[in-house]
Amino acid sequence: MSILDDQYPKTVSLSDGTAVELRAMSADDKKAILKFAKSLPQEDLLFLSMDLTEPAVVEEWIKNIRDGVSISLVAYDGEELVGYANIHRNRAPWMHRVGEIRVNVAPHFRARGFGRVMISHIFDIAGSVSLKKLIAQMTTDQHGAQAVFRKLGFVPEALLADFVEDRNGMTRDLVMMTFDVDGLTDQAGAPVKL
Repeated sequence: MSILDDQYPKTVSLSDGTAVELRAMSADDKKAILKFAKSLPQEDLLFLSMDLTEPAVVEEWIKNIRDGVSISLVAYDGEELVGYANIHRNRAPWMHRVGEIRVNVAPHFRARGFGRVMISHIFDIAGSVSLKKLIAQMTTDQHGAQAVFRKLGFVPEALLADFVEDRNGMTRDLVMMTFDVDGLTDQAGAPVKL
């Protein structure tokens, strides 16, 4: 039984009236996740923290859900998986109260408020599972994602130069944004301005 079982599935309406069903991810979603990942443009695959085109990687994700390391929502438009949102918790004891938010939306569902809907739902879930700090990572050219996270109260904390590498060997800068769930922090100074 998942902590999401009493909240999901649920249908949400996007700004254009499209109805999308959100539900807790399970092993039953493996084929749909693989199909979704393989349909993404090459540029999008750069931003995945794991290669979701590989069945073994999706199996590991499902295992993380079963083990309570990850909490994941999937979104369907009819039979088509059109996005997911995930909170991944670090297994290190000193970071067990930190969760990384990962979100991906099908290209034909972007610029419709759908990413914001997914982030909002997973953000609310993160607050209900005793996490103290949330992290979101993205490249500097993902302006839309940065804007959505800023609206939720995330602040840029670090800019890591040439930190990620795409499939062609080209490096890109990585932005780390955080949200302090309790509103308290022990950081020295203001967040990095980007």
